[in-house]
Amino acid sequence: MAGASDSFHEPFELLSSETRDMHRALVSLQEELEAVDWYRQRADVCTDDELREILLHNMREEMEHAVMVLEWLRRRNSDFSSYMDTYLYTKAPIIEVEEADTDKSGTTTGQPEEPAEQLTGGGFTIGSLKKGRR
Repeated sequence: MAGASDSFHEPFELLSSETRDMHRALVSLQEELEAVDWYRQRADVCTDDELREILLHNMREEMEHAVMVLEWLRRRNSDFSSYMDTYLYTKAPIIEVEEADTDKSGTTTGQPEEPAEQLTGGGFTIGSLKKGRR
């Protein structure tokens, strides 16, 4: 059977259920982003205006799906959450944000403050969702 399990690099039965689900999410995200790219390319070369609009509509649907997976990753993985807090919705140039988040030794200083278990418990508040936004 072909599918996401074809791309596991370690024996499936040795992987935790969390790692398996993370893999499923990452493969799904990759597929959604690939679909965005395909629809955009097709729309760029399409000569029919109505079909172009349909293709762009479909592209936006794939973007929605990708962002839903990103949100799942944020809620389940403290490292993803921390990096999203650092980089998303900032106004400064991205490299400047990274440099501000990296100390002189070259290590990232924006490590998660909460263990991963706490991020899966559903105890989010609006304040905790905005924590670390620039």
